[in-house]
Amino acid sequence: MLGSRQLTWSDYVSMARRRWWIILIPTILVPVITYGVCLLIPNQYTSKTSVLVEQQKVPDTFVKSVVAEEINHRLATMQEQILSRTRLQPIIERFGLYKNEAGKKATEELLEKMRKSISVSAVKADFGDRTGGLPGFYISFTADDPKVAQQVCAEITSMFVNENLRVREQHAQGTTDFLKSQVEEAKRHLDEQDAKLAEFKTRYLNQLPGDEQTNLAMLNGLNGRLEAINQAISQAQQQKTYLEGMIARQTSEWKSSQVEGGVGTPIDLEKKRTDLQAQLLDLQTRYTADHPDVIKTKSLLAQLDKKLDAANAAGNDTKTATPKDLAAEPRELVQLRLSLKQNDDVIKAKQAQQEQVQKDIRTFQGRISASPLVEEQYKALTRDYTSAQTFYEDLLKKQRESEMATDLEKRQQGEQFRVLDPPSLPEKPTFPDRLTFTLGGLVGGLFLGGGIVALLEAKDQSFRTETDVVAALKLPVLVSLPTIEEAAADQARSKKKVYAGV
Repeated sequence: MLGSRQLTWSDYVSMARRRWWIILIPTILVPVITYGVCLLIPNQYTSKTSVLVEQQKVPDTFVKSVVAEEINHRLATMQEQILSRTRLQPIIERFGLYKNEAGKKATEELLEKMRKSISVSAVKADFGDRTGGLPGFYISFTADDPKVAQQVCAEITSMFVNENLRVREQHAQGTTDFLKSQVEEAKRHLDEQDAKLAEFKTRYLNQLPGDEQTNLAMLNGLNGRLEAINQAISQAQQQKTYLEGMIARQTSEWKSSQVEGGVGTPIDLEKKRTDLQAQLLDLQTRYTADHPDVIKTKSLLAQLDKKLDAANAAGNDTKTATPKDLAAEPRELVQLRLSLKQNDDVIKAKQAQQEQVQKDIRTFQGRISASPLVEEQYKALTRDYTSAQTFYEDLLKKQRESEMATDLEKRQQGEQFRVLDPPSLPEKPTFPDRLTFTLGGLVGGLFLGGGIVALLEAKDQSFRTETDVVAALKLPVLVSLPTIEEAAADQARSKKKVYAGV
C-alpha cells in the first residue's frame, strides 16, 4: 500500500519485480515510435561560417576612425537591414526556397520562416575586448538541401561583409561632408570677424590698445612745441611794437622837417590838441554843453583834429605812400619798415603753426580720452575673432582627419569583416537528430512505465509485508503465514544445505 508508510529501496525493487512487464513495454515501444516519427520529418541541413572582425590596418595614433558606433550595435543594425523583405525575397526567388509552400503560405510567412532559419551569434573572447566584446561572429542557415544551405549562407555572409564596408564608408563620407559644410560656415564667420576687425582698426587708427604711450608722448611734444610757438609769437609782437614805435618817431621827425606853412608839425598839433582838451574839460566842469565857450572849444578841437589827421596822412600812411614818397624817406626808416613787414610775416607763420599744433593737440586729447571705450570694443572684437579662428582651425583639423579616415575606408584599410572559414557543406542533417530523439524516447518510455506502475501501486490495497500491516492497522503482528512461493523457496534452500552437508 503506497502512502501508508515510508517506502524503501527494497519496496521499489519489489514493485519493479512484480510489474516489470508494464515498465518494459513503454520502454521499448516509445523509442520505436519516436524513431519512426523522426523518419517522417524532413531532414534539415545547417551550413555555418565564422567571420572575424579585423581592426584597421593603420594605427589609431595616425588615422583615427570616425565611425564611433560599437560593432555590437552596428552588427544588430546590419542584421535588421539584411533580414528585411527587400533583401530576403530576392534570395528566396533566386535559390527557389520553399517552393512546396509558396502556394500554401503568404510571402510574409515565408520571409518569417527564412528569418528563423538564419542565425547570427557573437563570439565572446575572454582574452581581450578589442571591438566592444565582439572579436567575431557566426552565421548559419538551415535548409532542406545541403548545397542550398551552403549557397544561401555564403550569400548572407557576403551581404554582411559588403554592408559593413558600405555602412562604414557611408558614415565616414557623411561625417566628412558635414565637417566640410561646418568648415565653410566657420570660414565665412571668421571672414566676417576679420573684416569687422580690419574696419575697426582703420577707423580707430593710432587709437588702439598699445598706442596710449605713443599718443601721450606725442601730446607732450605738441604741448612743448605750442609753448615754444607762443613764446616766439610773444617775442615777435614785442618786436613789432618796438619797430612801430621807432617808425612812428622817425617818421614824425622826418615829416617835421618836411612840413611847410601854417600847417605846423604833428608834434605842435598834438601839443595844441592836448591843451584844447584840457581847456574843454575845465569848461565842462563849470558849464553845460550849451555854453558858448564849450561849443567854441569843441569846434576848435574838431578843426585841430582834421589838421592832425592831414599831417599824419601825409607822413605816416605807408599804404597810400607812393614809391616816390618812400624813396624820399631816409634809409633807416626804410629798413625799419622792411623789418616790420618781416616781423608781420613771422607772426602770421607762427600763428598758423599755433592753430595747427592746437588742432593736433585736440586730436590727440580726443584719442586719449576715447582710449578706454576703444579698448573695450577692440577686446570684444578680438575675443570674437580669436574664438572664431580657434573654432575654424579645430573644425579644419577634424575635417582633414575625417578625410583621411574616409580615404582609409575607401581603400578598405579600416575595420572590416573577414571570413575565416567558408560556409560548410553539411554532410549529415542537423535536424532531426534521430539518435538523440530515440534516446529521449527511451528515457520517456522508462518514465512512462514507472508512472504507470506507481499509479497501479497506489490503487492496490493489498498487504504484502508485516510492515504494511503494522503501518495500516497500527497493531502488532502475532502470526505470519508465508506464501506458497516463499515456502517452496525455503524448501529449496533447505535441500541445498543438506546436499552441501553430505
